[in-house]
Amino acid sequence: MRRKPKVAFICVHNSCRSHIAEALGKLLASDVFESYSAGTEIKPQINQDAVRIMKQLYGIDMKQTQYTKSISDIPTPDIVISMGCNVECPLVGRQINDNWGLDDPTGKSDETFIQIIKEIEAKIMQLKTELEQAYR
Repeated sequence: MRRKPKVAFICVHNSCRSHIAEALGKLLASDVFESYSAGTEIKPQINQDAVRIMKQLYGIDMKQTQYTKSISDIPTPDIVISMGCNVECPLVGRQINDNWGLDDPTGKSDETFIQIIKEIEAKIMQLKTELEQAYR
């Protein structure tokens, strides 16, 4: 059995987009890769709008399944994805493999949140397909 690659979704505060990506990665692609989120700085809690909308859309309770983490709190990833915050990723020996360039929906409407969540879902599914092909 092959080892699943570890994918880290990195954002500055690890409070919104990176958590959404981690949760959707675990829900939709856990058979292909392991999902982690982290920040270069951290906020004391996950964005409450993200928590509420993810529960409405997917039944995922991020209050129960996730917590804010710094980069040093997660395993060394095989793949690093910046969520679009122009983060300088301080992982030793690990470059950012992709920057998804996503706008931060914090403080914006539910419709904006849903749009960003759906963009993340599409990117998770694309990454899953790419990794399925790469790790055959």
